[in-house]
Amino acid sequence: MNVLVLNCGSATTKFAVVHASNGHVHVSGRVEPLGSGQSALELEHEGRAERRTVPGEGIDAALRTAHTLLRELGLAEGLLGIGHRVVHGGAKFSGSILITPEVIAKIKECIPLGPLHNPSNVRGIEVAQQLFPELPQVAVFDTAFHQTMPPRSYLYAVPYAWFVEHEVRRYGFHGTSHRYVSELAVKQLGLDPEDHAIVTAHLGKGCSLAAVRNGQSMDTTMGLTPLEGVVMDRRSGNIDPSIVAHMKKQLSCSMEEVMEKLNAGSGLLGISGLSDDMLTLERAAEAGHERARLAIDKFCYSVSKAAAGMFVSLGRVDALVFTGGIGENQAKVRAQIIGLLAFAGFALDPKANEAHGRGQGGRITRSTSPMAAVIPTNEEFMIARDTAEIVARDASLAERWGEAGPLRAVR
Repeated sequence: MNVLVLNCGSATTKFAVVHASNGHVHVSGRVEPLGSGQSALELEHEGRAERRTVPGEGIDAALRTAHTLLRELGLAEGLLGIGHRVVHGGAKFSGSILITPEVIAKIKECIPLGPLHNPSNVRGIEVAQQLFPELPQVAVFDTAFHQTMPPRSYLYAVPYAWFVEHEVRRYGFHGTSHRYVSELAVKQLGLDPEDHAIVTAHLGKGCSLAAVRNGQSMDTTMGLTPLEGVVMDRRSGNIDPSIVAHMKKQLSCSMEEVMEKLNAGSGLLGISGLSDDMLTLERAAEAGHERARLAIDKFCYSVSKAAAGMFVSLGRVDALVFTGGIGENQAKVRAQIIGLLAFAGFALDPKANEAHGRGQGGRITRSTSPMAAVIPTNEEFMIARDTAEIVARDASLAERWGEAGPLRAVR
């Protein structure tokens, strides 16, 4: 039941061998920075950490190094399949799917929507097929979970022809994480599987919230790209679009340069001028750094304001679930966000919050209707689970690998 999970990006390639039933990670690693000529592999195998140099450059070299490692550890031969994280599936994919030539072609069609991520995702698939030609491979999309959003949530108030002819709409991201934590929240918090309303807040380097009603995404904060939404580490989140034209003129620069600043020089880093790391900013704020405090305040206000908007999408709220690096670990941030949402009935339990909800099924509020909770995400396990489920659907899949068959998706 072991699955190789791959996340191939432009700067970093991550991999892990995950047991699809219990989530045990046999080995995990990351190769970065790609394309620098000085890439290194940081790996962890059954509790042992190691660092290795990577001969060559790019995704090809990263995956060849990972392949060599798996063979060395005896993990390459027993794989059930390979699951790929694919960032943008547009409106073409509503669930995880077996990779065929047709699927690859459709992922390539989505490159204009995800120019920073999809080319690397595609290259990862192509190299993995060369290295593991006998294994079935599955694409798991960040955007797929949000394909249940109604038009009032995913449409922008722009000329309708832009949507019809150019696919301009809200797609949302972090779908694998939102799906995982919302499913687990129902079990851990004792919610009704057939009637629940959850807001999931994935707060990390990238941040997004989702409104999940009875297992389906009704709304989310990220849009056509991951730039829209709440304040993030280096992304601005929501702004007046006219800022782009204004700063292009003021700085006498290109639109691309302004967009680069909005994607990589804004957010927590842009406001604080100090760091994009929340823990660093908390320590600086405690020492009297005013802009660090301002960056934290803006972040918490942005998240709480977005969460309140998600309540409208749901009609009510049973639980607010925090996940991701910040959501799982920064108690002060959670406390500030919940404090801003006190009007909606949330009442923080300070001791439970400091313990990150451990021992209480994740719950960090005295209130139970609504409640707030911390649930660690596990996207790798979700990708492994989807891959195993798709492979198990057909016992003869390995024999037919490579043949173009019907597209099969799993939610």
